[in-house]
Amino acid sequence: MTLRTRLRDLYEGEGEAGDRFRYGLLAFDLLTVAYLVAASFLLRGAHTVAIDIAIGLVFLADLLARLWIARRPAHELFSLWTLADVLVIVSLLFPLWGEGLAFLRVIRLFRVFHSPQTLDQLRDDIPGFRRNEQALLAGANLLIFLFAMTALVYQTQSGVNDKIANYVDALYFTVTTLSTTGFGDVTLVGTGGKLLSVAIMIVGISLFLRLVQVVLRPQKAHFPCPTCGLRRHDHDAVHCKACGTILNIPDDGAD
Repeated sequence: MTLRTRLRDLYEGEGEAGDRFRYGLLAFDLLTVAYLVAASFLLRGAHTVAIDIAIGLVFLADLLARLWIARRPAHELFSLWTLADVLVIVSLLFPLWGEGLAFLRVIRLFRVFHSPQTLDQLRDDIPGFRRNEQALLAGANLLIFLFAMTALVYQTQSGVNDKIANYVDALYFTVTTLSTTGFGDVTLVGTGGKLLSVAIMIVGISLFLRLVQVVLRPQKAHFPCPTCGLRRHDHDAVHCKACGTILNIPDDGAD
């Protein structure tokens, strides 16, 4: 087995090794977000720069491996997620601006969490995930947006806004703005800060309403019809309601 085939199995395969590898990538991205929060309370020095470089090298190895095994390398290289990864890697290895575009590190979670291989893995490994998939994904999207915007607020306001001293201050502002509570004790400075506040409110409320929508509406199974392609069906559906094709929707056995 060639190295490329081995890597392709790890990134895309259905075996146990691939499952562990992808869970490892997801865990590493979660750890980088946890470190991002902790680092806001630490003075930057040689140790933080060394950690950033180490994270950047891991991200670089991941990016090069994905490009090497891609069946359409040019398409993969110029995708939105790859360009975001490139910006993160450059900022980590050559830190010219603060924490190194930290909010893009959080956005990496969206790509990892929404990859077809990861979703299939979660459906197989976690009881009930398939049945509650839409609500869980909507909740995950809201949390990823929350932490990405918190990182962006901290990135742009730290050092110029005395009310944003650490990540918790930025998180507090983001949550109160997203929820439209708006206590007013913490505000962003400058025109850019006002525009960022508007973006948090508009996009954040949209994601929150999406979460409420999928929680309250009748649950559907995500299962593409092999004939017409309709993706959403009742969990106990036997036939596709659009074309009548017999379906075989996987079920985890829950009542």
